[in-house]
Amino acid sequence: MTIRSSLAATMLLAGTAFAVAQTVVVTPEQETVVREYVTTNPVVVERPSNFELVVGAIVPDILKPGELAENTLPNKYQYVVMDGRTVLIEPETRKVVHIID
Repeated sequence: MTIRSSLAATMLLAGTAFAVAQTVVVTPEQETVVREYVTTNPVVVERPSNFELVVGAIVPDILKPGELAENTLPNKYQYVVMDGRTVLIEPETRKVVHIID
């Protein structure tokens, strides 16, 4: 019974860590600030045909994202404009963490 409880706890913690890593909350006010910054500093890229633009996707190395200004969001993110949408990217993992339509 102890092994089963330990396994269940481990799975719960792993699932929670995964959910936290995938969740980025950007308020409407922050989206407005990001849009204004991106409008004046656009980094427009063409979406590769084999790349699905969804949160959690890994941005291919061939795409070179821009850096958001430090005062734009509390965390440091990179960005690109792809398919007319602003895509926030976590620099360390190159994961898409938020998409602004």
